[in-house]
Amino acid sequence: MKKIQCIFGTLALIAFPTWVQAQTQAKDTTLSRTVVVEQEYNPDIMDASKVNVLPKVTPPTVSKKTVEYDATLVPAGNIPASTMQAYTGAESQDKAQRGYARLGYGNYGNLDARANYLFVLPNSDKLNLNFHMNGMDGKLDIPDAKKWDARYYRTHIGMDYVHAFRKVDLNVAGNFGVSNFNFLPESINSKQKFLSGDVHFGVKSTSDELPLQFHAETNLMFYERQHDFQYENAQEAMVRTKAGARGSISEEQFVGVDLAMDNVFYKNNKFNDYTSVELNPYYLYQNDDWKIRLGAHVDFAFGFGKKFRVAPDVTAQYVFSDSYILYAQATGGRRANDFRRLEIISPYGQTETQLDATYEQLNAALGFKTSPVTGLWFNLYGGYQDLKSAIAPVGTTVINNYVSSYDYLDLMQGNMHNIYAGAEVSYSYKDIISFSVSGIYRDWKTAKTENSSEECLLVYMPSFEANIKADIRPIPSVLINFGYQHATREKVEDTRVDPVGNLYLGGSYEVFKGISIYVRTNNLLNKDYQYYWGYPTEGINFMGGVSFRF
Repeated sequence: MKKIQCIFGTLALIAFPTWVQAQTQAKDTTLSRTVVVEQEYNPDIMDASKVNVLPKVTPPTVSKKTVEYDATLVPAGNIPASTMQAYTGAESQDKAQRGYARLGYGNYGNLDARANYLFVLPNSDKLNLNFHMNGMDGKLDIPDAKKWDARYYRTHIGMDYVHAFRKVDLNVAGNFGVSNFNFLPESINSKQKFLSGDVHFGVKSTSDELPLQFHAETNLMFYERQHDFQYENAQEAMVRTKAGARGSISEEQFVGVDLAMDNVFYKNNKFNDYTSVELNPYYLYQNDDWKIRLGAHVDFAFGFGKKFRVAPDVTAQYVFSDSYILYAQATGGRRANDFRRLEIISPYGQTETQLDATYEQLNAALGFKTSPVTGLWFNLYGGYQDLKSAIAPVGTTVINNYVSSYDYLDLMQGNMHNIYAGAEVSYSYKDIISFSVSGIYRDWKTAKTENSSEECLLVYMPSFEANIKADIRPIPSVLINFGYQHATREKVEDTRVDPVGNLYLGGSYEVFKGISIYVRTNNLLNKDYQYYWGYPTEGINFMGGVSFRF
């Protein structure tokens, strides 16, 4: 077994990474012009994305419809925006500003700091530096208990360098992050710190003249959890390798294969080192009306975890009448439960045993999407999802010597599945107004087993989610945004956790060119809800600050 791991480890160090393709913009001419669409940074909505949302159906885009450019402040996923008008006269091209910085502060000690700068170097090289820090430090109300002096700060520093050769891009990147926070007073530990770092190397083909399009990358990753339950300074080192190649059979047909491999090593705990390999061969057919992908995910594990798994990778879409789309999918695949993913699931979660990878055995869906008029989109979909070894944080109380007790979140695994149905409506008019309304319902079930305790995994699973958001720009220098996020949890044994209900309102005003002030207010209804078992969220909270573009 060690011999096999050494072989995979050697292959991992040979591969290189892929990243964002560096491109240079051509100068405008009489017949052609380049439109630079600059999307302003929006201050993050605190606590607006902590609900444990599982993978959604990704609706396809329309290839035949008139090109539409995103000139709004909504995320790029909310499409479409206004249509570019015909070129009728001389226009000047604006240069995108390379620097951005902002600093904000609010009640509960909420902090929002961010900086980013893009250096354009000779020979088409680009270097991007970024920094962000956010968090809070304030007293939160614990039901039937004293106040909790909560603290949580996250800091990230990163760099990304791209060199564009004639037919290949070379990318080197690095990141470092630290999370400092404390647990509930009754918990096992009073504080926790996560340290993470990674170095990324990669190449990616950029020329259509090559017989094969390829990409390859290697990521050297490190993570440390300093105060875990039973473990002190538990460390995880990983070599994550990805590679792929695709060739054309004809103008409309392609075949390809992707490879992903993780070599994982642990220290200061009882976890087993392991290697996982995923192969993804596929066939692709696409033209103006059809786009079909036929493939499969074939997964192997050595050292720990289920040895062999297979999931489909099939998608299809058909476009008719320019903007009406029927689409279907049957997909799946492996999601490694490394330390990074465990922090996303719940930073407060602890584990006594090593967790196997979560496997999406099947995510089958059928949907319909249309844009009857420019700027308006409808999307309806429904499907079935089957998850193996899914993770959910479950509250646990431990009694020590029958004298004292403490609570902690135990990360548990179990099989579950759900039937879901969803809908989304979005509209955007020029750079004046944009809004979207979406909702999804899920009916969760656990696998049939004699151990009925698996139902507790569903306590915090969302059974219904709704999201309403809008951006309004009455004048060019003023932006107003508001929205409401709702999530109802699954009912288990006649009990249901209080739903999430976050009503938020914000806005920004450009005082001078490149200088703006902004404000955000969350939980305007002052609801008492929890994203994680036992851990309360802030009541009415606000944040204000200044942002700069230069």
